[in-house]
Amino acid sequence: MSKTKTRSKHAEKAAGRIKKAERRRQILLELKLRPHVRISDLARSFNVSTETVRRDFDALAQDGLVARAHGGASAAAQGHYPSLDERTADRAAERERIGGKASELVNDGDTVMIDSGSTTIQLARALAVNGTRCTVITNSIPVATTLGDGAADVILCPGEYLATESAVIGADTLEYLSRFNVDRCMIGASGLSEEGPSEAISGFAAVKRAMLQRAANRHLLIDAQKYGARGLVRAGTLSDLDSIVVDAAPDGTLRAALEASKVAVIVADTG
Repeated sequence: MSKTKTRSKHAEKAAGRIKKAERRRQILLELKLRPHVRISDLARSFNVSTETVRRDFDALAQDGLVARAHGGASAAAQGHYPSLDERTADRAAERERIGGKASELVNDGDTVMIDSGSTTIQLARALAVNGTRCTVITNSIPVATTLGDGAADVILCPGEYLATESAVIGADTLEYLSRFNVDRCMIGASGLSEEGPSEAISGFAAVKRAMLQRAANRHLLIDAQKYGARGLVRAGTLSDLDSIVVDAAPDGTLRAALEASKVAVIVADTG
């Protein structure tokens, strides 16, 4: 076969392929329709090699969006976890204090990423009450609606809607967050240990990692009951944080680890 014909054949094959982001969106859509997808089937459907699909699966698994299985992938299992409404009702006074204290870190003119969670909703309420003129990028619908009628400019991320959390996650969310550089991020977590913050919902861990990477100042809002807890997926290390905003200071090995990582501990007032 001549070089011209070979180039033409390769060009035709490439023309039939779809882009990486679209492939991964289609993989997630397939998993909404059936519990398992196979590498070989998708490679034929996308007109790409099995290695390309395997890399897609690996990337989606790292973001907590699929579970890798032999020869393919299945939808990521979230396990039992209290809903946003259930968590919001628990330790409400402590969350309100933490959110109020964290709001003092945000200045007029700041750009801020805020993730989904019961404590970050309290932060949004405090910012709204304070009339802080900032720009907020969030994956949380309650955070967006709380701030939407106030002084803040709100940007809501696209993504896969998770009804129990009133928030979005997924490849589109992560890609969107990667476009921004912000002054600070404010995230919550399911647990905080010497290894760092962790999250029970794997897709949210990926969102937290993305926000930590794009922010100049990184703050974790967490209540003392979560000290020592380890969620399903680690969202970062202690060195990824600049401060934690809490209702009570940690002690023991966690306190020592925070000091070693130069993470400031900001305790909300009890009064």
